Amino acid sequence: MTKKTKVRVKKCERGEKMRTNYVITIARNFGAGGKTIGLALSKELGIPCYERQILAMASEKSGIDEKLFVDMDERLNGGFLAKKLASMPFSTVLEAREKDFTSDNNLFNIQADILQTMARSESFIVIGKCADFVLRPYGNVINVFIEAPQNACIHTIMERTNVSEQRALQMYKKTNKYRSEYYNHYTYGGEWRDPMNYDLVLNSYKVGIDNCVKLIVDYVNYRFGD
Repeated sequence: MTKKTKVRVKKCERGEKMRTNYVITIARNFGAGGKTIGLALSKELGIPCYERQILAMASEKSGIDEKLFVDMDERLNGGFLAKKLASMPFSTVLEAREKDFTSDNNLFNIQADILQTMARSESFIVIGKCADFVLRPYGNVINVFIEAPQNACIHTIMERTNVSEQRALQMYKKTNKYRSEYYNHYTYGGEWRDPMNYDLVLNSYKVGIDNCVKLIVDYVNYRFGD
């Protein structure tokens, strides 16, 4: 896949005005390749992919120190935007995988406001952030969950972080636990892995990363193509 895919939203739910933008949200099992797929989709579709940049933007918007957002990301801590986010590297903020949970709903709401504002006018991909729930009122959104067997995820974690199998297993379990609890908290009891939350649930181990990208692009064209 080398040629960028162009799509146009034909209509939105409830008789909304025609749109030319769309959003793809990606939830992912740790080690399943969700971030890799998001970045590949970004290149294929010619739209930006955001993850940690949302935290940095929320920090700047709120005036709260960015480190606080790093500590709180995916834990229970409680036009202009697109240009600003585009200027931030994908790794601006690191993921805090092993910190305890504390709640701060205000910080989550700031991130949600950024996503909702952008969804009205910008095409983009967002990884995590309970984005499928946050953007549920919008008809121009595709929600995807990327899954893979535990052994495959552990192997990927070992390769990418250069840790032992035992350590990779610990990271796998702990990261997925807080992602599940984070989702449950901010969606008022929602289940992170519930397939009914998503348009597509893809097993990256069986399907392959490249084919996951292709299937999502095909679905984007099915939903929003001319």
